[in-house]
Amino acid sequence: QAQLAESGGGLVQPGGSLRLSCAASGRIFSIYTMGWYRQAAGAQRELVATITRRGDTNHVDSVKGRFTISRDNAKNTVYLQMNSLKAEDTAIYYCYASIHLLGRNAQDYWGQGTQVTVSS
Repeated sequence: QAQLAESGGGLVQPGGSLRLSCAASGRIFSIYTMGWYRQAAGAQRELVATITRRGDTNHVDSVKGRFTISRDNAKNTVYLQMNSLKAEDTAIYYCYASIHLLGRNAQDYWGQGTQVTVSS
């Protein structure tokens, strides 16, 4: 099994910044696409951003220009730099990764989620 461990959530004022991290562990052969989703209270989980192994990124329109996804393949880690945070960014943020473990087929794994609250 692979595990994804998230960190970096918390409480921040509107206009502030946070950086989320998500590190994958296990008997990893390769990690393909990694990404971040979020789920606000009473809402469905939604995509925030994705990044391929070679670094191609996709950000949803609501976060373009404010959030930046990146990854460090040597550390099996994906990051989400969040700037100019708004109250509507408040949600639980989940990372995910398509991971190919040694001796197994690639499959998607999810982190446990980290709370981001934007409030004055």
